[in-house]
Amino acid sequence: MTRLSRGTRPMFTSKMAAECQRVDRSSHSMDKSITLPADEIFRNLENAKRFAIDIGGSLTKLAYYSTVQHKVAKVRSFDHTAKETEGEPLYEISMQEEVTARLHFIKFENAYIETCLDFIKDHLVNTETKVIKATGGGAHKFKDLIEKKLKLRVDKEDEMTCLIKGCNFVLRNIPHEAFVYVKHADSEFRFQNTHPDIFPYLLINIGSGVSIVKVESEDKFERVGGSSIGGGTFWGLGALLTKTKRFDELLQLASKGQHTSVDMLVKDIYGGSYGSLGLTGDLIASSFGKSATADNEFSKEDMAKSLLHMISNDIGQLACLYARLHNLTRVYFGGFFIRGHPVTMHTITYSINFFTKGEVQALFLRHEGYLGTIGAFLKGAEEDTPPMLPHSLGTTALSHPRFDPNQYSWGENYAGSSGLMSVSPDLNPMQRTRSGTFDMLEMDRLERQLVNLPLLQDPSSYIPDTVDLSEDALAREYWLYCFEEALDGVVKRAVASQPDLPEAAERAEKFRHKYRHKLQTLRQQPFAYGSLTVRSLLDTREHCLNEFNFPDPYSKIKQRENDIALKYFQKAIKSLEELSWEQRQFALVRGLLAGNVFDWGAKAVSDVLESDPEFGFEQAKRQLEERPWLVDAYDQWLERLKGPPHKCALFFVDNSGIDIILGVFPFIRELLCRGTEVVLASNSSPALNDVTNSELQILTQRIAAMDLVIQSAVKEDRLTLVQSGSSSPCLDLSRLDKELAGVVRERHTDLVVIEGMGRAIHTNYYAMLSCESLKMAVIKNSWLADRLGGKLFSVVFKYEVPPSHKTTTQDHVPGTPS
Repeated sequence: MTRLSRGTRPMFTSKMAAECQRVDRSSHSMDKSITLPADEIFRNLENAKRFAIDIGGSLTKLAYYSTVQHKVAKVRSFDHTAKETEGEPLYEISMQEEVTARLHFIKFENAYIETCLDFIKDHLVNTETKVIKATGGGAHKFKDLIEKKLKLRVDKEDEMTCLIKGCNFVLRNIPHEAFVYVKHADSEFRFQNTHPDIFPYLLINIGSGVSIVKVESEDKFERVGGSSIGGGTFWGLGALLTKTKRFDELLQLASKGQHTSVDMLVKDIYGGSYGSLGLTGDLIASSFGKSATADNEFSKEDMAKSLLHMISNDIGQLACLYARLHNLTRVYFGGFFIRGHPVTMHTITYSINFFTKGEVQALFLRHEGYLGTIGAFLKGAEEDTPPMLPHSLGTTALSHPRFDPNQYSWGENYAGSSGLMSVSPDLNPMQRTRSGTFDMLEMDRLERQLVNLPLLQDPSSYIPDTVDLSEDALAREYWLYCFEEALDGVVKRAVASQPDLPEAAERAEKFRHKYRHKLQTLRQQPFAYGSLTVRSLLDTREHCLNEFNFPDPYSKIKQRENDIALKYFQKAIKSLEELSWEQRQFALVRGLLAGNVFDWGAKAVSDVLESDPEFGFEQAKRQLEERPWLVDAYDQWLERLKGPPHKCALFFVDNSGIDIILGVFPFIRELLCRGTEVVLASNSSPALNDVTNSELQILTQRIAAMDLVIQSAVKEDRLTLVQSGSSSPCLDLSRLDKELAGVVRERHTDLVVIEGMGRAIHTNYYAMLSCESLKMAVIKNSWLADRLGGKLFSVVFKYEVPPSHKTTTQDHVPGTPS
């Protein structure tokens, strides 16, 4: 079986990315920074409901939530009780305003606090907020200033409680939040898959001193240890040794130093390694040991590096001891000492690896700097929330300031968030800036609570994406180019979707500018939002389209293609019924694959559809690769069909039009006839020309009116339509609608069908399920086809059976159904 390449080593190094990001700090005056992007940074202030602030020694972090009004595309079925009128569309599309909740987190230097507070005060409109939650060492220092400027009472919260709350929140809601730092690797970051259960873990917070906290649940944590030797020790001793007063300058010196000039190594004592104790020769035997006997002067750089190693090794050993004492393998590091600095992350990582022999990894967080302010915000939200708040709130409730963010799933809004910058050691820490002076994180409330698919074999090891583009330079450059080249077409489609709105062209140009800027950022910082994948590039584009009120650019195309395909449904079913059983099974699979060709997200297909609107189902069948396919498990599938029917099939559908109507429905109709219940899972919100749940509801009603098999299945609840909770052309099985997970359990689902290039190749190609699965797609990208060893319109047909199921599924009833 052909396997996807995991990629070649990247040519585009982190050092190059870092060099691209060098910014002259002196160019960021307060005036320029606050006037240039302020209205883009402090967004939706007129709808702000609640504030929290975390003020550290040099940085201020502000949090607030707002209600955001944006357009959504709604579909409504026409009344088809009367005789059909030729050419009458199945449904109508209307643009409506919807209100959702958004969380804003902004980080800026303390030097800008007064100017920022002035800006916020001037833009607050009718806010009901009377109190601002505050945490951090600087909360007392700036208390009077905040109360004076914002006319809000400052209510201080415990720093550690806020930190833990914030940590739990980001670990639960942001995939790829945690990462391992690898100093000399082609990609500095190794992002970790989100574990379905984040507890328990150890949080090592390194500020002036060190606090070691064991976190067991949402509200249960305990400070199990600590040390007075922390960031303050490094800063204080460093200042005495080097006469350098600034923390970042001290780290800069350390990044250039050689600790071996100052530290006494094992080989300095024994002439080599100490084999019987397992000590290598280059291991530090005594920090600063050489300074007692050597007559020469030591450089500031060497002393700073030695000091950094001493502090980091001490913290690393403490972390390991407490991790072992409490039997914990997940250890997160945060605090002022870390703050994304490469030298500190590397020394901590080295220490942890040494003391645990690689059994425990040092984990860092993308949004570590926001934990305190997120926690303070959540604390305020909980205090404002009535104890018997309903589990699900509608739009009306959002306008009320009392709601608990922990009741929902949240997603990072890529369009309004700054990305993680390169932390290459070659980059001067004094020049490291994030989005200039400001750094932003925005999170949108999702309409559905998201959970794991219960059928994942091992949720903790599940990785949705097939290729990590941050590690595969060739793939990264191709896909970034591909998405940039497609921009003109997306802009054109967006404008065409709103012909009655004259300002649509202007908004589309703003979208073009924003998304192109995101692509340029990702070219230089592929790790900006976690692992870079085709899925994240698609999702970022959808976020940017929504940002400028283009919720469904393909709505008109989908409507037209659905109307056309419905006219051929009965003819397609009649043709299938005339075939023998075995011929019909192959025709159903071939029809499903041919339907999947109609994908406006693939340039090779969209070019054909643009130039030849008459291109149809039969032409698509002729385009398909002849058997044997690139990945071909059809014979095994056919053999399985000769056995007993599956109990319930979960089918993740893909495109509108021919795909869903002439491909999917005939296929699931056959399953229904075999006695298998079917659950169709479709996107909750639009993405490209994928069919959405609201559209699928209408299509199913119409098909049921034409076909008795579908009609009876709907009436008897053997055919169920469920939202996937996704608004992406790809599929993350660890973030699915909770209701869908419930249906899967209740129906004892034993077959999962995943269709389409985005869902079955870009994602989930290697996904291991605890039941049988079919993964089907037509490769509609020539570069990807070449990478897989195939050609354009090659077929991937994977039928997989978990090892524990193989004996059972092979014990089928002999003979072929008639």
